[in-house]
Amino acid sequence: MAEPLAGLRAIEFGQLLAGPFTGTLLGDFGADVIKVEAPGVGDAMRDWGRLRHNDRSLWWSILARNKRSVGLNLREPEGQRIAAELAASADIVLENFRPGTMEKWGLGPEGLHARNPGLIYARVSGYGQTGRYRDRPGFASAGEAISGLRHINGYPDQAPPRSGISLGDTLAAQSAFQGILLALIARQNGAEGQVVDASIVDACFAMSESSTLEYEKTGFVRQPTGPRLPRIAPSNVYCSKDGKWVVIAANHDTLWRRLAKLMGQPELGEDERFATHHARGEHEDLLDEIIGAFAKEHTADELDEIINGGGVVCAPVYTAEDVFKDPYFRERELLVETQDEVHGSVTVPGVVPKLSRTPGSIRQAARWTVGADTDAVLEELGVTAEQRKQLADDGVI
Repeated sequence: MAEPLAGLRAIEFGQLLAGPFTGTLLGDFGADVIKVEAPGVGDAMRDWGRLRHNDRSLWWSILARNKRSVGLNLREPEGQRIAAELAASADIVLENFRPGTMEKWGLGPEGLHARNPGLIYARVSGYGQTGRYRDRPGFASAGEAISGLRHINGYPDQAPPRSGISLGDTLAAQSAFQGILLALIARQNGAEGQVVDASIVDACFAMSESSTLEYEKTGFVRQPTGPRLPRIAPSNVYCSKDGKWVVIAANHDTLWRRLAKLMGQPELGEDERFATHHARGEHEDLLDEIIGAFAKEHTADELDEIINGGGVVCAPVYTAEDVFKDPYFRERELLVETQDEVHGSVTVPGVVPKLSRTPGSIRQAARWTVGADTDAVLEELGVTAEQRKQLADDGVI
């Protein structure tokens, strides 16, 4: 059976991560994603990252999969006209420029909807299309900061840390993808096309749980707590005998009694200091001391076997090397092997989520040549070979 988005066409305008990762998600589930890039320059992500292989970026192999590349100069009137033709042929337009940029090029949603009323027009930006901050430049770091996400990470009395990945960009892409799917469902149910307004700030703030309500009603401001889940105990990371970190979470009465037995101290399960959820929350330091001492007596593998085997939540804190070597990630097709024209055989993140009847797939490797599919795509629009040559001579493609 065909992939769920097969037969849909998406035109991707923009670069770097939040918008393009949205395009990757669409392509993974079958959409024909046409990525529009500046001729001869391309997306900056083509050369992103410190680590190189064959003198090229590794990230591009993942981000650009399942996409066709069209080189098109959007600063030229003829390039804008061709972009509008592409949008007229599409189900989805995806852009992640600063608000107002697409309108400046005559490619805003109002004009494109006039020609294609069913078009889903997805916009991914730092701060969104409305509000006093809409015109600010926005990277993931800024969105994570102003949303409050950075503040509640890390340790007390230390500078708010970065997560180690571009979390805000990825969250914004997931949010935009969700919005596109909802708009497509609405269209199937009789609605016309619409604008999907996704932002890094929105996506990060959506993870804030009840923090602002807590402030409104009680004046309490959540603070960073390090690896511990405060007042929900035990739930922390513990260092094993072989110096590795392991998460152990038994923050439920039944799980705590089970863990106490696994540690060879069943009496702790009924100890009034630990017997209930609230009591354990009052004695977190002592609990961590007890569990930490037990962890130090065992290797990470032993802890994994003992605690998971006993029905208590436990997981080692993996590095990329650990992930790569654990067969679980291949059993789940979270890691899959595919071919790349620059890097050869590569093991990359698979498609998620897993659908039982219409799963996504990696059908096409990343295009390393900017505009590799320009001729084919323009031919689909009825642009002749002679016209394409003239466009190339004029610097449009």
